[in-house]
Amino acid sequence: MADDQPITNLGVSTSSDEGDILRAQGFNVINANLNSKTSGPKVCLWYKKECGMKPITRIQFSFTSDMKSGLISAGFEQISRDLNAGTSGDHIFLWYLCGEKEDDIPIVDMKVTLNVNEEPELLKDGYEQLGCDLNRGAGGDWVYLWVKRKEPTYIYEITATDNSSRDKSLYEQGYTCVDESTNRYAKGNPIFLWYRRSKDKSKALSNLDVSLNPQSEFNLQQKGYTKVITNLNKGSGGADVYVWSLKDGCQKIQGINLLVNPKAMIEYEKAGVEVIDKDLNEGNIGKHPINIAYYAA
Repeated sequence: MADDQPITNLGVSTSSDEGDILRAQGFNVINANLNSKTSGPKVCLWYKKECGMKPITRIQFSFTSDMKSGLISAGFEQISRDLNAGTSGDHIFLWYLCGEKEDDIPIVDMKVTLNVNEEPELLKDGYEQLGCDLNRGAGGDWVYLWVKRKEPTYIYEITATDNSSRDKSLYEQGYTCVDESTNRYAKGNPIFLWYRRSKDKSKALSNLDVSLNPQSEFNLQQKGYTKVITNLNKGSGGADVYVWSLKDGCQKIQGINLLVNPKAMIEYEKAGVEVIDKDLNEGNIGKHPINIAYYAA
């Protein structure tokens, strides 16, 4: 997918017969198994680029029933194939939207990574990681879908939610959900980060940080950071954890990743990606640290 013609349709195959049908319909396959290293069948993502059709501008994933209602209400289309087919993992479904808002920038390319070593360079090359591990709960490789847009984009707003009541409103405002809970390894509320993108670099965020206690909150406030008021550790019994953003600065944020894979932090740091060395699971019984990484240019 080297050209900049937008992607207009998506499909998923969970068997060779389904793949043959999609190929006969003019779809092209991304040659990566979304069920990699699991007991399930080979699952593949397919795409079309059709002249005169509306471009796809946003892709989301659901792995709980609560995540579906906001997507349906906001007009997303679901592909009714479980990306974790044949495994004991979460039932994961892909949703897409052909949005027409100012911040809906067409997707022109997609890649799938099966190894964390591949991830930082894609982030630096302008690709946007979609936050759901497509093997979530199934073991196997850490599988992520990455998208590239028709024009460079920058993140200019960030928020978080601790329930699904705001999902429809946020989707309708143009937000993308990072489809992974900051409490994944803890017993607290499912907490999701959200962001908005724009082609306008001048209004983008330049820095992110995390507070783990009142003193660090005070320090960030004194530096001019803005606090996202949802506690990323809510209900876990751990510290109150908040993400903060800053707009001052020459470099502007192009991508935000939630590092859930225990091996991710060292690989991102080696590649020169900014990793906030503050565990979103601070003080709770989460078995692995979770960190935020971002790339600014």
